[in-house]
Amino acid sequence: MSEFPLIWLLALQLIFIFLNAIFASAEIAVITINDNKLEQMARNGNIRAVRLKKLTENSSDFLATIQIGITLVNLLSSAVATENFSSRLVNVLSSIGIAIPEAVLSIVSLFVITLLLTYFTVVLGELVPKQIALRNPEKIALFLSGLVYVISKIFTPVVRLFSASTTGIVRLFGMNIGEEDNENTEEEIRLMLDIGAQNGQILPDEENMIQNIFEFDDISIEKIMTHRTAVVFLWMSDTDEEWEKTIRYGNHSIYPVCRESTDNIIGILYTKDYFRVEDRSKEYLRREVIRPVSYVLETVSADVLFRNMKQKKDRFAVVIDEFGGTSGIITMNDLLKQIVGEFNDNILLSKDAIDIKSLNQGAWQVSGNASTEKVAAQIGLNLPIDKYDTMNDLYCSVKDHNQNNEDRIVLFKEYGFIMKNIQLIDDKLDQAVIVKID
Repeated sequence: MSEFPLIWLLALQLIFIFLNAIFASAEIAVITINDNKLEQMARNGNIRAVRLKKLTENSSDFLATIQIGITLVNLLSSAVATENFSSRLVNVLSSIGIAIPEAVLSIVSLFVITLLLTYFTVVLGELVPKQIALRNPEKIALFLSGLVYVISKIFTPVVRLFSASTTGIVRLFGMNIGEEDNENTEEEIRLMLDIGAQNGQILPDEENMIQNIFEFDDISIEKIMTHRTAVVFLWMSDTDEEWEKTIRYGNHSIYPVCRESTDNIIGILYTKDYFRVEDRSKEYLRREVIRPVSYVLETVSADVLFRNMKQKKDRFAVVIDEFGGTSGIITMNDLLKQIVGEFNDNILLSKDAIDIKSLNQGAWQVSGNASTEKVAAQIGLNLPIDKYDTMNDLYCSVKDHNQNNEDRIVLFKEYGFIMKNIQLIDDKLDQAVIVKID
């Protein structure tokens, strides 16, 4: 029987290695492809994506198809190499005068051929194609989807047999192949986050924010609340004048109102509500202005309170202990700071406190963002706080009528002050000096 030409045998081995590379790259590409991207491409009508999605819906069938292909190719490659190259190598070694028994030469030649075949199959048929597939999973998976789909149909009976056998054996270990866990665990996401941060793909602030989100449900509000010793209360036993002084010169926008003790909070008073009413007596405020207070146990986790406050549109809650005593207060901003970190615009610390600065008797520096109600309260002006929210709004309403462009002065005669040293940014009030007039 005549031997096949050597060039044909080498070409056949290259074909086997190429087929092995196709199956190996298809396996890695499909395993690593982004499911969300695949779903989106399928929804957009990509035929290959639809076919690939159907193919991967049953992972056991897909893996069996790939494994059948790889195993079949390797068996054929080994059989052809052993049958044709071993005898040729024995003849070559014998012809050069090596005095070794032919049986030993056959074993040596078989060992050498196996090593060479393993090297080229592993490098060219496994490692290189898998590296390529890892770098282009979508492109490779879509490109090979048709071939793998056809092969899966051809070997359907064998695939079903292998899949059923695999499923049965896996179930012996208490697992169910059909119930795949496609959700990333917190540990996996944190690991990906660390890798992204190390590679510079995620900024430090973004990493901290995401880490804080994971820790959010592990933090009790007791750890982030403002303790009652640091809270400014309004007491029903105080006079109306004491209330006005506390609110006018305080830096808070919300005050808990107490009767007899801090454990007896009857409601909360918003600073903006206080300045919007003419009758500021305690009794009127208690009946008409003071709002009900929300209570929360100090053992509640931050994420639970955040959801509840968001649902109820609450901004403020009184924290109580297991006996009903007041432990402190907590705001929505306290919760947000646990995620995004420190920021200046705190719900309890009025931004206007730094936007109004006393220069001398009868003069103040104010910013355009300062609220009219706070300016009116702190400086003692009768401003239209219901009509204009900020000093910039008030300035823009009259600047075209009363402004002296050369001196940068605006007269607010009806409100009892002038505005000078006006600084504008994009035609909006940034800073100005207010001087009271008689």
